[in-house]
Amino acid sequence: MNRLDDYNPLLEPDRRSEFYCPVRKKKIDWEERSVFNPTAVVKDGRVWLLYRAQDQYGTSRIGLANSRNGLEFKKNNIPVLRPENDPMKELEWEGGCEDPRVVQREDGLYVMTYTAYDKKVARLCLATSYDLLSWEKKGTVLRERKYRDLWSKSGAIVCERDGSRIVAKKIKGKYWMYWGDTDLFMASSDDMINWVPLEDKKGNLKRVMMPRAGMFDSRLVEPGPFALIQKEGILLLYNSANSASSGDKTIGADVYSVGQALFSAKKPWELRARANKYLITPEKDFEKSGEVPNVCFLEGMVWINGRWLMYYGGGDSNIGVAEGRQ
Repeated sequence: MNRLDDYNPLLEPDRRSEFYCPVRKKKIDWEERSVFNPTAVVKDGRVWLLYRAQDQYGTSRIGLANSRNGLEFKKNNIPVLRPENDPMKELEWEGGCEDPRVVQREDGLYVMTYTAYDKKVARLCLATSYDLLSWEKKGTVLRERKYRDLWSKSGAIVCERDGSRIVAKKIKGKYWMYWGDTDLFMASSDDMINWVPLEDKKGNLKRVMMPRAGMFDSRLVEPGPFALIQKEGILLLYNSANSASSGDKTIGADVYSVGQALFSAKKPWELRARANKYLITPEKDFEKSGEVPNVCFLEGMVWINGRWLMYYGGGDSNIGVAEGRQ
């Protein structure tokens, strides 16, 4: 990954963005505190960026911006996914809607995984749209009673690239998703709406990747953007944190870097290879300082104009862009 420094930070907090919050019952500067952790898709020849924004209270909402070249963006005035007085309010208030990832189903439906946070438990959730503007909330990914209050985040669905479109791809008749933010787990689905977690023979969640002692990813691992099917297997770019006691001594404690792993294309739960060196780690001022210092957190990736553009959160406060390798 090569940072495109002429454009970074790509988006910054904005105190001019205001909308009426139906829960607080007043106007809110909804992205005045931070903007970070974006996903991205190409639609109608433009890059559409969906990003997490926080207000002064720390409540998160999902904003939308678009660009012809993927580098200069125009933002919508109001968030497109947010806590409302709806059935999801008890899970979303008042932490909000966090960390979106968006891919397409074959029929054109956009499916978003996002985190609902009630300030106690983070729960991985779903929303769908055909236009990226109007979203229908579909509830939690983990619906079994035993998992209802399990901390769950970061759903990265297995996809393939079709031109500039990123389309979810079935393997052995199922869609697959990597999720989790300490260890990595999986879930499968027939329709991308109803998901079943992958369990081991004892009925426990099956771990498919874990932190590594002595490495940059020694404290936690967490999926980045969609997982991409390639000739060699399924490429998963992932976010990671470094342990203070048992990590990489060259980058410091709690530093968030981006790694890469390769899973089997026939058995998505089988880890085949994993890079020992991170793709990107905090170096720039906007990555090393912010709401949470020393963070590069990748969630967005698009193919446009013959190259990969990667969108990431810096310091949990701003958004950066880098160019990825083919």
